[in-house]
Amino acid sequence: MSEVPHWRGINHLALVTADMDATVRFYQGVLGMRLVATTMAGPMRHYFFEIGPGNTLAFFEWADAPHFEKPAGIPDPVAGQFDHLSFNLPDEEALLTLRKRLLEAECEVTDVVDHGFIRSVYFSDNNGIALEASCWVTDGTGRASDYADPALFSDPDPVSAVAELESDGHVRSTPSTHLAGDWVGTS
Repeated sequence: MSEVPHWRGINHLALVTADMDATVRFYQGVLGMRLVATTMAGPMRHYFFEIGPGNTLAFFEWADAPHFEKPAGIPDPVAGQFDHLSFNLPDEEALLTLRKRLLEAECEVTDVVDHGFIRSVYFSDNNGIALEASCWVTDGTGRASDYADPALFSDPDPVSAVAELESDGHVRSTPSTHLAGDWVGTS
């Protein structure tokens, strides 16, 4: 296989809103995510909020978008591809500060949930999108994976790809994919 991409995070994660004004008010006003770009994508507004250097969360405004709500981590047959989005914070103090800010803005938010290697709070945005904010307790990023570390690799019956990574350092096979619909501009 060719050279591995040098990922730098998420350029943008594109979500949908029926009300861009309320979305700007929530993401900039409540969460403090700076609005960094606005454009039109055909008939739709497309706005970008900074979540870290070079990383943004973007929204398309679809006026007739259905409003859908689901709690994080609860399976739903309608929302099969997306469960929730978790934003990274530097430490538990920042997590508690965000929780306080959400409560001050009259947004429902959970207590801090301890997942072992991360701690999190859960809340929803104005569009009903399930959100999480997390801070690492044991950060597995930016270093070699240690599959023997029980703080990070605790699944008692991991999928076979994990065994391949542990023994060979790579997966032995990969799935093929296809574009949905009539995509124009592919080579």
